[in-house]
Amino acid sequence: MQDTLGILADPQRRRIVELLRDRPRTPNELVTELQLSQPGTSRHLRILREGGLVTSQSQAQQRIYSLRPEPFEELASWLQDIRQLWASQLDALGN
Repeated sequence: MQDTLGILADPQRRRIVELLRDRPRTPNELVTELQLSQPGTSRHLRILREGGLVTSQSQAQQRIYSLRPEPFEELASWLQDIRQLWASQLDALGN
C-alpha cells in the first residue's frame, strides 16, 4: 500500500493512471498526451509496472498498457478505513 502511494506521488505517473483509466494505451499515445520524452514515459511506465499498478500486453509490434484494478481497490479500502477513523474522531469531538 505504501508503495502505491509512493509511486502515485509523482504527478506524471498520476497523469498516466488518469489516461489509462479511460482506456488502454500504447507508450506512443502516452508520449503524445503527456508531452514527455519517450525515455521519460518509459521510465514512468516501468515504475508503474514494477509497482503492480499497470500491466502490459504485446500486440503485434506494440505494447499496450492498462490499469490493474487490485492495487486501486486496496487503496480505496485503506482510504475508507481512514475516513471512518476521522469521522468517528470528529463525531467524538462534536459530542
